[in-house]
Amino acid sequence: MLFNSYIFVFMFFPLVVLGYYGLHRLGWKSAALGYLTLMSMVFYGYNSFEYLIMLIVSILVNYLLVRLMDKTGGVWRRSCLLVGLLYNLGILFYFKYYDFFIENVNAVLDTDYHFLRLALPLGISFYTFQQISYVIDSYRGDCARYSFLEYAAYVSFFPQLIAGPIVYHDELIPQLRAQENHHIQYENLNRGLYAFALGMAKKVLVADTLSKVVTAGYANVEALNSVSTILVMVSYALQIYFDFSGYCDMAYGIGYMFNVVLPINFNSPYKAASIREFWDRWHMTLTRFFTKYVYIPLGGSRKGAVRTYVNVMIVFLVSGIWHGANWTFILWGVVNGLGNLFDRLFDRLLRRIPHLLRVFLTFCFCSVAWSMFRASSLEQGFLMIKNLGVMGDGKVNAALAEVFDKLLEVKLLGWIGFDPLIQACPWLPPAAFAAALVCACLLMRNTQEKVADGRYNIRRIATTVGLLIWSILSLSEVSEFLYFNF
Repeated sequence: MLFNSYIFVFMFFPLVVLGYYGLHRLGWKSAALGYLTLMSMVFYGYNSFEYLIMLIVSILVNYLLVRLMDKTGGVWRRSCLLVGLLYNLGILFYFKYYDFFIENVNAVLDTDYHFLRLALPLGISFYTFQQISYVIDSYRGDCARYSFLEYAAYVSFFPQLIAGPIVYHDELIPQLRAQENHHIQYENLNRGLYAFALGMAKKVLVADTLSKVVTAGYANVEALNSVSTILVMVSYALQIYFDFSGYCDMAYGIGYMFNVVLPINFNSPYKAASIREFWDRWHMTLTRFFTKYVYIPLGGSRKGAVRTYVNVMIVFLVSGIWHGANWTFILWGVVNGLGNLFDRLFDRLLRRIPHLLRVFLTFCFCSVAWSMFRASSLEQGFLMIKNLGVMGDGKVNAALAEVFDKLLEVKLLGWIGFDPLIQACPWLPPAAFAAALVCACLLMRNTQEKVADGRYNIRRIATTVGLLIWSILSLSEVSEFLYFNF
């Protein structure tokens, strides 16, 4: 089920809220938590009952392993940890990487092993990582004792189930337990609706529009000149940000409506003045997961500069692999790792560059790296980068301009007298749209900052209602979020 769908907005979510708080009002705490868990399962299994069974089995296996771990010691305790890691990583490998592995084995050894061609279960990378953190923390003794219902609610909590943020057990379960969170808090309800409205607008009004430009560009990369290539690259950098942060804003808002504060996943990443700072601001819960469970166990920065650089590259390589089974993701991870090392090596020199210029250069680096991330193959990715040097006629590709010609907003501009300008400069709508979004990323506060200030006046209420109505009226073409693929 998608947040940006009629069935979620008008049926599923109201039923969950009313049932959850209604059961708490009757004093039935376990029933309320059970109802929330059941509805989260319905949310996940809406499109695939088979993958719901997988999720349930995964929850059962991990919980039983941890309970067994609590009752044993020594080699048996370590065996439970090993089984837990192998089970979770094995599930990821089987569904996400098996065909990629077989493809490369066949290419290197000239064999003919068959592919499984399995569809990737929604959210498998996210809920598997959450359970890995639970197993490891339990082994370390950093985990409280939870009932099975509490653990199932933690893993399946529907706002963050499919695309994050990646939440730790000690962040979510205590909030679900807290007595004061078991009744509607209208301040949190207002905050949640505002965050949800901003997130839906990001997805429906911005990211989905940009996706049409990106799709048109990558459908015919050979026809792009440098101007069109820059437009496509910038559009994808903006699309993936507004799409993923829009999902997280909606999840953040839904969490607020259940009096649950989810961890921040984005902190204005395109305001970053270095690659290191960018990764401190982008997909923050994934970064902290790799820091806690990969970087620090490898030695972090405690064993000298060379070992630090090696550990950084390992983390970025793992990050690239986590995103998908394609050499484009691996190269993207390596490129970002090298960018991070470059920042570390030349930190003092880079700080002499004016801040605004460093922000611009960082955005350019990220946009080029994202173009490889989006490409279907290394060849297509390298062709996109090569196209930056193809001047051509200097005009925006007709297919890209046509995307904006069909927008209601552009048609309205034509009706009020701007049609001659648009016809004379077909590149103007896409360029203005992209430029306005870049400026918004650089100058405006992010959703968490807006929600945190606590000012709820007529203007904010009108903004919330207006964005919700505008977004809902634009749901004729419901599309999945990009990170559902990862």
